[in-house]
Amino acid sequence: MSPMKSQNVSRLVLASGVGAVVAATALLYLPELRGGDGPPRRPGPVERAVDAARAGAPAALPDLTALVRDREGWLREHPDDGASWAVLGAAYAERGVRLGDVRDLPRAERALNRSLAELPAARGNVDAQLGLGALAAARGDWKAAKEWGERARKAAPRRWTVYPPLIEAYGGLGDRPAAWKAMERLEELHGGAVVRGLAAQTYRDRGWREDADATALDAAALAGTDAERAEAYARLGRFAWERGEPAEALERYGAALRSVPDHGPSLAGRARALAALGRTAEARREWRAAVARQPLPEYVLESGELAEALGADGEAQAAYERLRGGRWASGSTEVVRGLLDADHGDPAGAAARLRAAWTGGHRSAAVADALGWALHRAAGPGGSEEGLRYARRAVDEGPRSASYTYHLGEIERALGRTGPARRHLAEALRIHPSFSPLHAPRARTALAELGEPDPDAVPEDALEARPAGGRGAGVKSRAGAGN
Repeated sequence: MSPMKSQNVSRLVLASGVGAVVAATALLYLPELRGGDGPPRRPGPVERAVDAARAGAPAALPDLTALVRDREGWLREHPDDGASWAVLGAAYAERGVRLGDVRDLPRAERALNRSLAELPAARGNVDAQLGLGALAAARGDWKAAKEWGERARKAAPRRWTVYPPLIEAYGGLGDRPAAWKAMERLEELHGGAVVRGLAAQTYRDRGWREDADATALDAAALAGTDAERAEAYARLGRFAWERGEPAEALERYGAALRSVPDHGPSLAGRARALAALGRTAEARREWRAAVARQPLPEYVLESGELAEALGADGEAQAAYERLRGGRWASGSTEVVRGLLDADHGDPAGAAARLRAAWTGGHRSAAVADALGWALHRAAGPGGSEEGLRYARRAVDEGPRSASYTYHLGEIERALGRTGPARRHLAEALRIHPSFSPLHAPRARTALAELGEPDPDAVPEDALEARPAGGRGAGVKSRAGAGN
């Protein structure tokens, strides 16, 4: 196993984290739901939500909502039930993340604090602590998420549900060794679709694409419910998309949507893939459906950039203003808003906010990439040496990303480093020729403007020392990496 490398928050990882918290808490009242010695009956929506939680899997949204209503009703009659307050708080947090509905987050906070009031942490209330960690992650507060997660782990080190949200928190802070150790421990404690999916994410972040895909296929094979299968095939779709294979991504997202027809990440993935395949009218319809179903900031930005690329400036500006003015249940908000303002608004303001996030400990590859890009855009035509340092770090420490590599190439081009710029712009387009409807054409134009290299010139790369620890573009698997 290798250290986890981090990018912007994966919705699949975040859903796994809060789903594991629901798993931990829902088990506390399982006998109440299953009680009785009569013959087995077909489970209702609340029982289905609990069954999903037992596997650490996401519940279907109607079942999750039924769970919320069930606990709300129970707590009206039993307000001193600290365990059920923890269940309710965790369910609110999961629903808020999956619907992108910020209104659920204060509900989650009140319920979880009430849980601790009824059953303090000192008396063993690990579940409320896990819920507060998941809530902090939903708000992008990775430091608080880490603190709550580590408290829970100290109290219950053998409880597997402690580890997915903790892995996510370490990723948000850019602490790859800690994320790696937590992932190793999780695999020692538990198996199944959720853990195999997180392992696939780890391999993907490392750059081991073949291992990531094989492990993600394992997770799909182990999926026991429609919701689990949708998550698994959405992950496979995202991996195919990142390899620059939009047709395969479309097929995999289709498999996810056959399991859960309104699965938000898969609707968004279909929209990306359709745009890359030139089916732009369908892509715009899919983006509208995705944003209506799960209004996450990254979806709003991507839908706006597709509209801008197609010349629908009014639609694009409406999306950008929605993103600026909205409140979001998403750990990726700071990065997405930074990229929005770097490209479509106030680069200096974006750089200042992202620098504050970096100083505050949010040191993932995603923050490094966004900060480097914002510094470059704020510097104007002359480029930014400081921005270059952050962009290099994102490429060296993050997943193999066409977007990160494009940003690095453009910063190098602005600084007059034509050799590295030409190499990185070409690499971005090799990784994914249609990585963005707005930025991929700009990458092709920039590469054409650089022209062919001078065969007699000394390569600029030979004059620069690259940062240690870079992964290298050719690493495809653990075997190829020499591990």
